[in-house]
Amino acid sequence: MTETGTATVSEREQHGAEVMRTLGIDPNAVIAGVAPLDERFGHTIVEYIFGDIVGRPELDLRTRQLATLAILTTLGGCEPQLETHLRATLRAGATRAEIVALLTHVAAYAGIPKVMNALGVAKRVLPPA
Repeated sequence: MTETGTATVSEREQHGAEVMRTLGIDPNAVIAGVAPLDERFGHTIVEYIFGDIVGRPELDLRTRQLATLAILTTLGGCEPQLETHLRATLRAGATRAEIVALLTHVAAYAGIPKVMNALGVAKRVLPPA
């Protein structure tokens, strides 16, 4: 455990923060974004989601991020998170063409309306063809 100011940061949270930074996600912004409602929840996102799940070695970050895009698109209503993860997927090494192909593939299983919403976000985030 490491001291940061008055808070102690676990190794799991440190690892999660490193994974987030690799993906271009600011762990401190995530923590601060939910702190007014729940002081611990942002730390849980960094520690558990990114430290324990996304940071596992069995899949590379590119593969995990492509899976995350498919899941967020399928769920629908997750456009802010989809925008964050579209950028993260590019940083993890996926190409624009791969992301568009993934979203097209999801349409067959999740439906056109959900993919249209995701494509609306993708138009703002992805580089031009």
